[in-house]
Formats: sequence, structure tokens, C-alpha cells
Amino acid sequence: MTSIYQQAMGSDFGRLQPELRDYFGLHADSGLSGSGRGVFDVAGCPAWFARPAFRLTALENAFFPEYSSDVPFTIRNYPHTDPFGRPALTARRELDFGTALRVFEDTTSLRDGVLTDYVGRHRRMATLLTCTATDDGRIRMVSSQTRLFAGLRLPLPDALGALAYVEQWWDDDAGRFRISTRVIHRQLGTLLVYAGSFEYALEEFDGVLPPEARPLRWEERV
Repeated sequence: MTSIYQQAMGSDFGRLQPELRDYFGLHADSGLSGSGRGVFDVAGCPAWFARPAFRLTALENAFFPEYSSDVPFTIRNYPHTDPFGRPALTARRELDFGTALRVFEDTTSLRDGVLTDYVGRHRRMATLLTCTATDDGRIRMVSSQTRLFAGLRLPLPDALGALAYVEQWWDDDAGRFRISTRVIHRQLGTLLVYAGSFEYALEEFDGVLPPEARPLRWEERV
């Protein structure tokens, strides 16, 4: 079995740095999960006008209204099969802003070679996730075509929604992973950012999500 990222990226997966291939190579039969710990040089919402809305999304373990530097964080990655039979990876991140501990969780599932990322405790927001390898072996991910599931499936045009850009790579000099993420609205600018470095290790995993990583609701629609 191969990981959802390897299946979605095809031969492009082989162009990634070896450390990234290990990071994104977890699958449901690998018997492994991933655990990381590091510090974001900057994290949160730099747009003051968006913070009231992000206070609400923070209740859903999605985005967060704080904006600070030197933010400690952890990440856990669990490969598994979702309740609808799709290969998936669930990630849970905890960010310690000092005044608040924020959780950001999502599940990325694969169907017909396409990755869909479901965000929040109830997985009510979904985006299309595309992954490519850069010339120097980094992974670049773009989230687009946002949909909200509030009873109905409500697609948001990219012109009205926001696009998320993620780049992750292995820093050989530091012996750590680095990540840079920006959520950008075409008219309003940068709404969310987090960038920093972290250490990461693989651990034994039986394929069953621990209670803290299970969403309150699963979503099958894409």
C-alpha cells in the first residue's frame, strides 16, 4: 500500500526530499503514526478585522484569532481508513499562545486520485488539496474550492473564499522540518499564517484513532 500523497502525486512524489517522502509516506497498513514538536516563529491571524470570525471558528478547532511569535506547537499524524472506506490521514495540531491553547484538526481523504481536506471538529468545511514537488524537493500544497456543509453543500467561489498555500521542507543544516503556511483572501489579504520548524519522529500505531483525534462528525461529500 502507498500513502494518499504518493497516490495523488504519482511520480512527482519521488522528487521530494527523502525526509519528506518518509513524512508523507504513512499509510493505514504502515503500523506507524507521526509525532512532532516545535515552535512557530509567527502564528495566527494578522488581520484584526477577521479575528471576531476566527474566535468562532476556534470553537470548531479550525482557525484561531490570536497572533503571536515564538508559539510552541505539537502535531500528530494518524494514517487510517475513514468510515466511508477511503484511505485518509488525520492531523491534530496544538498551539500554545500562552493565553489560549488552540487545536487545529483535519482529515485528508483520497478518492479517485483526488485529495479532499475536511477541517474542524465536525468536518463542516472541505477544500480540494493539490500537492506538487518543487525543483529543490520541497512539497507545495494548495487548498482551493472551499465547500461548507451546513445541511446543504455550499460551494464558495475562490474569489469569495480564500486559498491556503503550504510549503514544507527538510532543513539539513538544522536537522528539522520547516513549514510555511498562508491563508490568503484575494481582496482582504493574508488572514492566517504560521511558519516555523519542528522535530518529528515515527511511532508504532495500530490504525485506530485515539479519542482526542476523532472528529465529532465525519463527512463523505466532496
